[in-house]
Amino acid sequence: MPAQADDRTSRPVISGIAAELFVADIKASCDFFTQRLGFSIVFTYGEPPFYAQVKRDRARLNLKCVDYQVIDPALRDRESLLSADMGVDTQEEIEQLFLEFQTAGITFFQTLKKEPWGAETFIVKDRDGNLLLFAGPAD
Repeated sequence: MPAQADDRTSRPVISGIAAELFVADIKASCDFFTQRLGFSIVFTYGEPPFYAQVKRDRARLNLKCVDYQVIDPALRDRESLLSADMGVDTQEEIEQLFLEFQTAGITFFQTLKKEPWGAETFIVKDRDGNLLLFAGPAD
């Protein structure tokens, strides 16, 4: 008789995710994320660096240096093709984050708005054109 799985055994839980962004210059991208968006550098790799990871709280972004456009910029902008989606838990936090970025002089691809599905979102375009969505509950 085959052994049955113990119902009390928990299954592995994926506890994090890191989006991969394609960038032209690792140092310049790390500077943008740390100086403008409040991230910190987890690591850089290579000599000269061609790969890096930045984080803010539980959000991690991998930065990979490429020598060419991976996606057509006009298509990305026209279709709002997101490179990463990061969330906060409350309406107050999404509004605070928006104001923090606004104070830092960030140019928004989309300013803070209430979505029909009940979220408040805004989108930042990084120096390489990657669209970064930030979302939280609207109420």
